[in-house]
Amino acid sequence: MAHNYDNNGFGTRAIHAGQEPDPTTGAVIPPLSLSTTFKQSAAGVHKGFDYSRSGNPTRVNFETAVASLEKGKHGVAFSSGSSVTATVLSMVGAGSHVLSVNDVYGGTYRYFTKVAPVNGIETSFVDLKEAASIKEALKPNTKLVWIESPTNPTLRLADIKAIAEYTHAHGALLVVDNTFMSPYFQNPLLLGADIVVHSVTKYINGHSDVVMGVAVTNSDEIHEKLTFLQNSLGAVPSAFDCYLARRGIMTLEVRMQRHEENALAVARFLETHAKVTEVIYPGLESHPQHALAKTQQTGFGGMVSFRMDGTLDNVNKFLGKLNIITLAESLGGVESLIEVPAVMTHASLSPEQRAALGITDTLVRVSIGIENQNDLIQDLDIALKFAY
Repeated sequence: MAHNYDNNGFGTRAIHAGQEPDPTTGAVIPPLSLSTTFKQSAAGVHKGFDYSRSGNPTRVNFETAVASLEKGKHGVAFSSGSSVTATVLSMVGAGSHVLSVNDVYGGTYRYFTKVAPVNGIETSFVDLKEAASIKEALKPNTKLVWIESPTNPTLRLADIKAIAEYTHAHGALLVVDNTFMSPYFQNPLLLGADIVVHSVTKYINGHSDVVMGVAVTNSDEIHEKLTFLQNSLGAVPSAFDCYLARRGIMTLEVRMQRHEENALAVARFLETHAKVTEVIYPGLESHPQHALAKTQQTGFGGMVSFRMDGTLDNVNKFLGKLNIITLAESLGGVESLIEVPAVMTHASLSPEQRAALGITDTLVRVSIGIENQNDLIQDLDIALKFAY
């Protein structure tokens, strides 16, 4: 019988939850289950698996681990973070209203505005810097509230506990995208969220070689709906991707500790630089929501955004001079990645929308990796000097 690790520490759960040695061979790492179908002892009688889209041993291993790390009961894995969004939205039905934080991830915004309306779902976007702002935005048919904290790329926080209270008083569900914090630094289910979602592609896998998503919940009813849709819509991850992501989870604790350590050092360096006009990092005392971050997070993560002096031309000179930090989209890998949201990850927003959110041409987002801290700071210093 599998051991329950729920009362153990994060690092122990990251290594052992769902990861029992193989009962037949004793293999410490369970074998990768690539089979698409499973032998039945009689018609309709099987050992818990019949067809790999409906359930796969390697996927269950991964789902069990993430649920444990998020202090949740059920994990449901998908082929991408975007497919998690689509599946969760499929729960609410035509004629429903969804309320989203205004500076939501660009891919989520695209789904809410371009795809959800086709399915009869309306979405409103609201600035939730003050949790009470949600009250005026809720409608009689609001079924779902979707937030990120911190947001991408401006690293604004939402008071998850307060928003959960307003949402539940209205009879709606709260979904929190916890991708930026990972389960190591924040557990939204403990703050009242009904569903926590992640782009597993980012910190949970952590090695920039898997595209995946996951949803975690404590509700049996929500879990039943999500697994039905997971099977029916079919946006399931491959067993190999689940194997890789489960392997990535084993080092999540030590990776997140190093990401944060490096990010804080980089943020403090950037704050002292004459050509940097603003540094946005929840771990800095200068962040307007630093106090809130300390109440709902156990750390501050590895994402840093900052504004450079000058124009996009200066930004491009700076980017072209970097040697260790790579110009690329995505985040959460062991390597440091840098991007310009206005022309990369958030280019699908209109200029007016970007301006309203503070996504200017000189706003730069960095996913701080786990390289040597001094090397990262030196790389940034040399490139910033070259840019002007």
